[in-house]
Amino acid sequence: MSEKKINIGILGFGTVGTSVYRILKDRKKDLKERFGLEIVIKKILEKDKSRASFLGDEKDLMIDDFDKVVNDEDIDIIVELIGGINPANSFIMKALENNKNIVTANKELMATYGEEILKKASERGLGVHFEASVGGGVPIIKPLKESLGGNKISKVLGIVNGTTNYILTKMADENESFKEALKDAQERGYAEANPEADVEGKDAAAKIAILASLAFNSRVNLDDVFCEGISKITTKDINYAQELGFVIKLLAIAKDENREIEVRVHPAFIPESHPLASVKGIYNAIFIEGDAVGEVMFFGKGAGGMAAGSSVVGDIIDLALKIQSNKTGVIKSTYFKGKRIKNIEEIITKYYILIEAYDKPGVLAKISKAFGDNKVSLSSVIQWESIGKEADIVFMTHLTRDKDVQKSLLKIKSLDVVRKVRNVIRVEAL
Repeated sequence: MSEKKINIGILGFGTVGTSVYRILKDRKKDLKERFGLEIVIKKILEKDKSRASFLGDEKDLMIDDFDKVVNDEDIDIIVELIGGINPANSFIMKALENNKNIVTANKELMATYGEEILKKASERGLGVHFEASVGGGVPIIKPLKESLGGNKISKVLGIVNGTTNYILTKMADENESFKEALKDAQERGYAEANPEADVEGKDAAAKIAILASLAFNSRVNLDDVFCEGISKITTKDINYAQELGFVIKLLAIAKDENREIEVRVHPAFIPESHPLASVKGIYNAIFIEGDAVGEVMFFGKGAGGMAAGSSVVGDIIDLALKIQSNKTGVIKSTYFKGKRIKNIEEIITKYYILIEAYDKPGVLAKISKAFGDNKVSLSSVIQWESIGKEADIVFMTHLTRDKDVQKSLLKIKSLDVVRKVRNVIRVEAL
């Protein structure tokens, strides 16, 4: 096999972009010795000229004109690290038209326009790799596509957002409020100044859309994912969960049953005995169930530039080796259509429901009747805390449809014995 230089163009030179640059520079000799590769950064697209200081005597690599990157005939791989939908989507589509292979860490883009991007790449015999779009430094895309290719995957679930996992860990271990834990995460650089994408579950929703598409050979779009965040979780919920033998995590869940897919992101009670319960801080973990392999879990850092940079560089190496052997290209059957996406109202699971009620006779009877009238079976009822004339009551349900729970809650909220429904959190037996 003849060796050649593999030239890359990097779009975006933020946290991940600078990490990719650093890894490629630091590992240049290793890549030559281990893989026979010479990977050369030819151009870096970045509007913020202050970031050129990171490049030292290579400041000339930085430009602000995309056309100079995409029209450079020597560039083999475009590495998109801009994020967001636009202009990233138009840049990638134009790069494919110019016969450039693609590496991207863009979860939102792949969850929204992944099918179109992969179709275009397949038509032109080009590669599109996106490992860093889901697990940060945790390799999961390639294992799903290749190592687990002989399995019928029935379930993918996990902790796929390091920011929310850090916040929930702080709340549980140090009894901090959501606001206190979020502020700490922001001060440490784990959360953005505007943390909405993380704390409201949008980041995790994009990731599980990608994973479900790959795992179930179906097209799952970002809009198909039911999504709830963690901003309503309180220290009371955390403490009650612990008393009951559970941990609260923001879970991304995808299941394939009888050619029907359920895909959702929301806080969940999980048993303390489950492997995911011990995943703390900024770490991610993805749990997969296949008919041949059984249960496997992938674990590692989900937040941080170097973790994501590790996955991006892995994709660059993989594509570079394929370019050398003329084996680039996307498998045409990456996505199939035809599987129905379930509505959240159809989902069957267990529930934790915290109700603040007036502490007087007949309260439990009235609330329990509202549940029973709507076919919601209760597994336990605990009056946990009384404050003056009010009391916290925790209801745990058996398996029940979401639709029936919501109907029950509408009735319960109207009862004169109920002050407020404090929280409703799904319980995943896993």
